[in-house]
Amino acid sequence: MAKNELTLTELAKQIYAGAGGMGNVDSVVHCMTRVRMKVIDESLVDVAKLKAIPGVLGVVEDEQLQVIIGPGKVNKVAQEMVDQAGVKLGEKIPGNPNVTTGLSGKDKVNERAQEMKKVQKSKQKPSKIKSILKDISNIFVPMIPAFVGTGIVAGIAAVLTNLVTAGTIDGASWQQYIDIMNILKNGMFSYLVIYTGINAAQVFGATPTLGGVIGAVVMLTGMNPEAPLTNLFTGTPLAAGQGGIIGVIFAVWLLSIVEKKLHKIVPDAVDIIVTPTLSLIAIGLIEIFLIMPLAGFISDGMVGGINWVLSVGGAFSGFVLGTLFLPMVMFGLHQILTPIHVQMIDETGRTLLLPILAMAGAGQVGAALALWVRCKKDKELTEMIKGALPVGILGIGEPLIYGVTLPLGRPFITACIGGGIGGAVIGLIGNIGAIAIGPSGAALIPLISDGKWFGYVLGLLAAYAGGFLATFFFGIPKEQLAKEELAEEAPVYTASSTDSTNQTQAVQLCAVADGTVQSIEQASDPVFAQKMMGEGYFVEPTNGHIYAPTSGIISSIFPTKHAIGLTTADGLELLIHMGVNTVELGGTPFDIKVSEGQAVTKDTMIADVDLAAIKEAGKETAMMVLLTNMEHVLTFVLTHTGEVRAKTPVMDVESVK
Repeated sequence: MAKNELTLTELAKQIYAGAGGMGNVDSVVHCMTRVRMKVIDESLVDVAKLKAIPGVLGVVEDEQLQVIIGPGKVNKVAQEMVDQAGVKLGEKIPGNPNVTTGLSGKDKVNERAQEMKKVQKSKQKPSKIKSILKDISNIFVPMIPAFVGTGIVAGIAAVLTNLVTAGTIDGASWQQYIDIMNILKNGMFSYLVIYTGINAAQVFGATPTLGGVIGAVVMLTGMNPEAPLTNLFTGTPLAAGQGGIIGVIFAVWLLSIVEKKLHKIVPDAVDIIVTPTLSLIAIGLIEIFLIMPLAGFISDGMVGGINWVLSVGGAFSGFVLGTLFLPMVMFGLHQILTPIHVQMIDETGRTLLLPILAMAGAGQVGAALALWVRCKKDKELTEMIKGALPVGILGIGEPLIYGVTLPLGRPFITACIGGGIGGAVIGLIGNIGAIAIGPSGAALIPLISDGKWFGYVLGLLAAYAGGFLATFFFGIPKEQLAKEELAEEAPVYTASSTDSTNQTQAVQLCAVADGTVQSIEQASDPVFAQKMMGEGYFVEPTNGHIYAPTSGIISSIFPTKHAIGLTTADGLELLIHMGVNTVELGGTPFDIKVSEGQAVTKDTMIADVDLAAIKEAGKETAMMVLLTNMEHVLTFVLTHTGEVRAKTPVMDVESVK
């Protein structure tokens, strides 16, 4: 008998019913053809009932319960399911009959810690600007490793190129190596708009490949140079790159809106064809004929402003240009300066503009150093700074801009002020020029004309200092300061007095993985660092083989697989928490090797973790070992830190029954 067509509401309800009810579904996501559900009790799933639902093409039972709907409709069904549950895709559905009753000591501590985090978040006022900056951060953070790697390569190539130009080294011997490094660099920076489009689409909920196409539009690949597209504001030809990174992000945001609207109104049978086609045409036209010309219109105004500033001269010109250069880079407007540099070099043998603009990147370096000093407890931030600083010093500013200062807001502004201070010094000294166009920072020193490199270095130092001081005193966001204060005020645990008749037991806790052992105070998450969940330590692993820290019984395995509870024979309760904020990953990177009630020793592998998947998701891989019932702990001593092998004793604990 032919299956009758159901509405989305009815279809979602029947899928929940076949999965054992909404209360048996932990979370819902979808792929191209399937609704994927994480179920709590597999015995409640009625596969035959699911297969009999009109509109269901099949059912797959794996780590997730997968209901096959087909392309074009699956996203609508999944969205309807989470709408009925009152959550977002991938979020845990509340109210499940999970392990919320009969909470153990460690569960109560975890629950209390989560409540404290919610209270802290509730104190923070919502801000549209913060939300925008957070989205920008999420777009660029995944690109940081590529920024750093290609940035270092680009910096080396720039230094060698400038040395060849200056005649310090022989071009015939070095040019081939420089070309190879430039090819590697261009693999990132020439197509940055495409990578930005893909990541922006993931952040805004659009199709990533469509986002990549929208990013590529600003490159104007395929445009007939004999009949170029014109700027609607000025009538002049459009130039590749107009609109820049910010233009791409705005266009992809529009794409996400259009695509979601079309998914709701386009019939399922043609959705996969019609929606991407119409989305690309609509947003592509807006991008080419509005966003890019608008950037061109702004650039023309900027040229006039630059010419006026240059005519004024001196420290004022240097400050204004040094301050405004990075905002120009963000909008792709810095390209308009290239012909000005070329014209200056052609007429006078040097460009006086480039050394001033180079100070903008130096201001970013100073701001990053201030953040490193003031926010040393924020491990994630300091690791980014350590990776981005070397390339920033060499004049490659994107990692510092998009990975560090811009997402935080204030530091970007104070970094620009630092660049202005350096520019003012260059302008005040005067007549400091570069004989060729090249990357800025320290890499530009060999190209400074007439032996005035010392004045350029003074400008760099002034920009470093200006960016540092402006950020140190005025540029640290309040949230970062609050996080540091919490870390500084971490309570030191002192065991309370106990009855002398109580029996004590000494336990050795071991490293749960190969890697580096650190004190729990060094954790990036305040919940761990402030010992809200108990005393302990963590291992930054070099592989994903995770072992039990000591002998005991597996008392609980969290539904999202990211945390395992263990109780020793003497009642010491331990929590092995795998990664930071990995609960959001839905258990995907974790292959649990044990079950609740199982006896384990330090030689028992309890999980095999996909560290690469955790890192790709933007999470940290630190493996936490926490003592959650501290009322039974007399003393604890972290006996070993630094590099260790798994199963090596690292902490001595004396507990009382």
